[in-house]
Amino acid sequence: MKAKDVMTVDVVSVSPDHSVRHAARIMLDHRISGLPVIDDDGRVVGIVTEGDLMRRSELGVQALAPVDRQFSTEENNAGAYVKSHSWKVADVMTSDPVMVDEETPLPRIAALMAERGIKRVPVMRGEHLVGIVSRAELLRVIITAKFDATAPGDDAIRRSILTRLREDAGIKGDELALTVADGLVHVSGAVSSQSERDAVRVVAEGVRGVKGVFDHLSLA
Repeated sequence: MKAKDVMTVDVVSVSPDHSVRHAARIMLDHRISGLPVIDDDGRVVGIVTEGDLMRRSELGVQALAPVDRQFSTEENNAGAYVKSHSWKVADVMTSDPVMVDEETPLPRIAALMAERGIKRVPVMRGEHLVGIVSRAELLRVIITAKFDATAPGDDAIRRSILTRLREDAGIKGDELALTVADGLVHVSGAVSSQSERDAVRVVAEGVRGVKGVFDHLSLA
């Protein structure tokens, strides 16, 4: 699946000239935690999120306290003051946001979110914003995901499990004894760790037609 398959297309946005209060109100009204910031030419110039507003002066002195010496230099102190006191979205937003093309695969988007510590990415078609993918959209994919279309039958189930063990989990099935009867999987042999043992079970449980998995494995 790609970004275009799961993105929200009715994107709520703000202008860099809007007020911080206006942005906060939109987030509350729409129950969202971040907004793309779009200038008069239709370009995405930033993102403003709940996190950007957590150091606001309106929240009191504690909200302005440095965290991990983030604002240790005079320059950073000045920048922190602007972010915490300015009324304009342009001064508070995160500039140069991470953006993806509508053809970007979901695994790449999930990796970007994890690497950058972000919760949403604007989706572009050329220079135009066409949607947004947030963690919520990725969670919906998990909820709606279906088991694969593995052909029915015990032999097909066994082949599928062995293939996935090798290709997806990196576990060679040479030392495993795996039998399937009426959808019930029995697996025995030695694995090198509890993680490998768990992976064998998860792989087997994820194959269509499996009714139960019986673990007779031992740790080498």
